[in-house]
Amino acid sequence: MKFFGPARLLQSYVVLIVLALYLGFFITWVLLPRFYSWLPHDRGREFTLTAEAAKGKPTGSGSVFISLFVLISLLVAPLKGLQVCILVLTWITMVTGFLDDRSATSWGEYLKGALDLTICLIASILLYFFISKGTADGSIYIWIPFLSGSVRMAPWLYIAMGTVLLWLSINTTNCTDGVDGLSSTLVLIALITMGCLFYFVLGHKEIASYLLVPHIPQGATWAVMTFALAGVLMGYLWHNAFPSKVLMGDAGSRALGFYIGVCVLVSGNPFLILATSSIIFVNGGMGLLKIILLRFFKIRVFTKIRFPLHDHMRHNHGWSPTQVLIKFMIMQVLITMALLGIMLKVR
Repeated sequence: MKFFGPARLLQSYVVLIVLALYLGFFITWVLLPRFYSWLPHDRGREFTLTAEAAKGKPTGSGSVFISLFVLISLLVAPLKGLQVCILVLTWITMVTGFLDDRSATSWGEYLKGALDLTICLIASILLYFFISKGTADGSIYIWIPFLSGSVRMAPWLYIAMGTVLLWLSINTTNCTDGVDGLSSTLVLIALITMGCLFYFVLGHKEIASYLLVPHIPQGATWAVMTFALAGVLMGYLWHNAFPSKVLMGDAGSRALGFYIGVCVLVSGNPFLILATSSIIFVNGGMGLLKIILLRFFKIRVFTKIRFPLHDHMRHNHGWSPTQVLIKFMIMQVLITMALLGIMLKVR
């Protein structure tokens, strides 16, 4: 499509990124409070220090800002087949979380885990199909730290790895959603990190070649989508900052975790999840590991540490919600910068 006059600016991906970011923020900032009366109310999470503080607040607002993210992406980003499929799956992930948010009783861990696993498996198959179709030999390759070349992966191994990574990303992000602004701020750092990588590195042929990483032709489009999600998340965070007026619920946390996992897989380096979400994985993932070992193997570990870790820091060390947020955010930024330097330069 050809544009004329000032509309030619819409041919610039930089303009589209800025447009997506600002549209996402301002539309969510303005519209979200109008949905408070339509949203379910938090019933209080079991085994968390913030259960009473959160109880009764509007929750499930992820249904609003994830839907806005999908609409803005469809409006602004020049999407192709894979991006459309991922938008649909992100929205479906949100819907499963929202239905649980509005249910009088929780759906239960096994049902939610099975639904997440199904969505993750479908996403991994689609990612393999679309990405491998774009390679010369119809195979899929990943780039990993300390190796200058790419490694070919068998279809079953890639799909299995992708499914596990996506499932972990969904559930650790969900577990981290326990302190006002914590999960959304950590995810925001991850989104900005991946958005910049997509546009400035992986989507730029010369820079990708210089750094010995694969060039992603649709990198700039992924950047537009990622910054659109960052924008709506900022709009939500404006209302969720301590003390929060609204909560994202499973509708938001699960969809955000899913999308971050997808971005990491699209990048071609599964280890990037450590750069984007290491604090999320430690905070929520160790709790998942503790539960799995106890429930299925009757093994007790970390008996003196509360999980999610933000509860441990509040209960055992007396950190305030603001201290948890700021200190976890600082740690994630430091880890992100260090790991990006290692992954991009030590090759």
